[in-house]
Amino acid sequence: MSFITDLTRMWLTRSPKPFTFKNEYDQTLPYAQCDGLGLYVHIPFCKNLCNFCPYCKVRYSKELCDKYIDALIKEIHLVGNQHSSKKKVTSLYFGGGTPALAADRIKEIIDALNKHFIITEGIGLELHPDNVTPDVLKVLKDAGVTKISIGIQSFCDKYQSILGRKAVDTNLMMSALKEVPFETVSMDFIFALPNQTFEDLKSDIDKAFSIGANHIAIYPFIDFTFTKSPVSAMPKKEKRKLLDDITKYCLKKGYVRDSIWTFSSDKDAKYSSMTRDNFLGFGCSATTLLKDQFKINTFDVESYCDRIDNGDLATSLTIRFSKRQRMIYWLFWTAYSTKVDSKDFEKFFKVPLKSMYGFELFLAKLLGFIKEHNGVYEMTLKGAFYYHYYENFYTLSYIDKMWGIMRKEAFPKKIEL
Repeated sequence: MSFITDLTRMWLTRSPKPFTFKNEYDQTLPYAQCDGLGLYVHIPFCKNLCNFCPYCKVRYSKELCDKYIDALIKEIHLVGNQHSSKKKVTSLYFGGGTPALAADRIKEIIDALNKHFIITEGIGLELHPDNVTPDVLKVLKDAGVTKISIGIQSFCDKYQSILGRKAVDTNLMMSALKEVPFETVSMDFIFALPNQTFEDLKSDIDKAFSIGANHIAIYPFIDFTFTKSPVSAMPKKEKRKLLDDITKYCLKKGYVRDSIWTFSSDKDAKYSSMTRDNFLGFGCSATTLLKDQFKINTFDVESYCDRIDNGDLATSLTIRFSKRQRMIYWLFWTAYSTKVDSKDFEKFFKVPLKSMYGFELFLAKLLGFIKEHNGVYEMTLKGAFYYHYYENFYTLSYIDKMWGIMRKEAFPKKIEL
């Protein structure tokens, strides 16, 4: 797998040099001039640790959670105070972990961010199904949350059992969502589980929209080496047919496809913390992407709190991008939306897209991966599948390696990918 990603990296960056992350960081972050800036906050606490989940998480205790939130608010002010005027940003997303375990302090966090940033496109927060109750939803809505994403994974009992989750009470969920409405209600599902069928996923999707969702995300199951999940990945041929069938079904139903794996019944319902030109991340394992650098915070909660309490950022690793490396990062995550507008590329990098990757675009069109109209390149069904297929290699070659190391070392000296 690393052979494929290494070749791709060398070809697209026109360099044999690996992506090198070093134990260094800028105390002052140059985000003031960044357009399209987003915000992300990580809350790493869970009551139960699902064995399939690769994200940075620890078992919840109120004492540790409060200590962490105190440090998180300090980090926000450490970064926000670097610039005298408020910075306009697109959106704010809370991920985890289970952010609702800190529901009573979400408003404090949002208030801290509002002192330094003007949020223009709403505030999203991830929820465990157990948290979808009128009481919790009211607290979140009063705090300013406008979008929620519920990690269902599957409504099918057989898959809940495989994933170590309990059955979802859909009647209680539907009642809570009716009582406390949100601008976007997204529900997450995992596809490509063992022996999963089109009918299984179709049932999940139909149920989601029937009980209050106006947006769904169907993420592929990825078998990270450092998780203890007993689940095995679905073979490529079956996975492609399943993705194609469910995509065609959603499009036939009139749902809007706004990324590789997301569909909405309302064109204004959006939920994605990934498709941003630049973003600031706060909290354990949170990443920050700026014009010429990408940094990631330590995964260790205690180390994170200690760094922040000392008045330093909790950055564990930083990569200083070459121009081509930044272009590849931009193209990879922009393509997640299934479309790349050459005007956006030229605005960001000050060079035409075709002058940098004309041959690759020609080849992608020839292979039937993309189609082009007035400088906008859009993925075909075939292209969407192979994006997903390559993303799986990328995840296992890069993210799996990096996260695996960072789960063991708070501040590793260097990682080459």
